Amino acid sequence: MTRVTGIGGVFIKAKDPAMLRAWYKDHLGIDVQPWGGTSFRWVDSSGHPAGGTTAWMIGDGNSFAPSDAAFMINYRVADLHALLDALRSEGCNVLEKTEESEFGKFGWVMDPEGNKVELWQPPEGH
Repeated sequence: MTRVTGIGGVFIKAKDPAMLRAWYKDHLGIDVQPWGGTSFRWVDSSGHPAGGTTAWMIGDGNSFAPSDAAFMINYRVADLHALLDALRSEGCNVLEKTEESEFGKFGWVMDPEGNKVELWQPPEGH
């Protein structure tokens, strides 16, 4: 079974999200949008679009719970429900909540050090 196929996003917890977003925008040139982040479009080695994006966002970290880490990584997966079932059968700490929306399917697992890992199956055709 195919498991992780890439990184879908990087989420950063900040004490002052607005200040940190401004710092990244001003000093690193990241095009921070009103929702708190940006989407980096994938390109090949020639700079041509390669059909994907990686989200990057700074926020208050409330969605990281029960982890108290300062980050959360979102991994693209091929089949969310099959992977969650496999992780459960392997004894992993899979959170019961899942979400489905126009943005795709989402599920979460805690790694052995207590970091919340987000698993994302993009919508068909993305």
